[in-house]
Amino acid sequence: MKIALIGLGKMGSKLAGNILDNEYQVIGYDILPQVKRQLLNEKEFQTKNFELFTEWKPFIQRIKPEDIVFILIPHGHETEKMLHILLKALPKGATVLECGNSYYKDIKEWDKKFKKAGINLFDVGTSGGVSGARDGLCAMVGGDLDAFQRIEPFLAKLCCQDGLLYTGEIGSGHYLKMVHNGIEYGMMQAIAEGFEVLNESSYQFDYKEVARLWNNGSVIRSWLMELVEESFRKDPELTSIIGKMNASGEAQWFVEEAMDLKVPVPVTALSLMMRNRSLQENTFSGKVVAALRSEFGGHRAERK
Repeated sequence: MKIALIGLGKMGSKLAGNILDNEYQVIGYDILPQVKRQLLNEKEFQTKNFELFTEWKPFIQRIKPEDIVFILIPHGHETEKMLHILLKALPKGATVLECGNSYYKDIKEWDKKFKKAGINLFDVGTSGGVSGARDGLCAMVGGDLDAFQRIEPFLAKLCCQDGLLYTGEIGSGHYLKMVHNGIEYGMMQAIAEGFEVLNESSYQFDYKEVARLWNNGSVIRSWLMELVEESFRKDPELTSIIGKMNASGEAQWFVEEAMDLKVPVPVTALSLMMRNRSLQENTFSGKVVAALRSEFGGHRAERK
């Protein structure tokens, strides 16, 4: 059995190393020649068990029915395009793991097409970042149960202890990751707001030491707090970072799903709104509010 990886960026290259450590043969595909040059200069990829292609035809010809194909490119147009290509190109019996955090309803429609073609499709939500991809994934896998049981031993080797869950029918893996990311948004926003209050206070805190303290014995200790500590260790005032918080889409889907289910999710919704707000510097709505406050309350509005 070979493991084929489509996309050898930050996540794909780390996952490739993880798979090689578990003694599987890996073939990779990435359209960027510089990715190939970079990886083949690294010792862990200088092995007969690893091949990397920048041309599609020789790559796809290597894939056999017993092989597993990971899609490790961003969700959206590129993933949709790749699913269409694989649907036409893969042999019957092959297995595809779509790891791009696609919308769960979209992957359900693709599954119908893949089933007709005799190809196994799984939606795989992953967490743990690049370090998890390299040293042990947290994976949420939706798809056919019988097909999952055939690949479960392999997936278990790539995941950390207790880090693999079969979530049910197709779509459930991405659905669970969607909710996971909504929770993540709220947690990060709460941490960020706490440090902003500290930053505006009259006290001179060492933020890396605060994060270190809170990550030892306190009720808010977490991997996120570890990452905050590391960030402040590298840049004590975060002066090199612009405070724009891009959103990848999952939290918006989560909020929309919650609205359809009539479930209140104010923390996630406001966290998403704060992400959107961070992308704007001088909003017109802000001008309107400032003008109104100036008119009815005499509050001073900052002007150019």
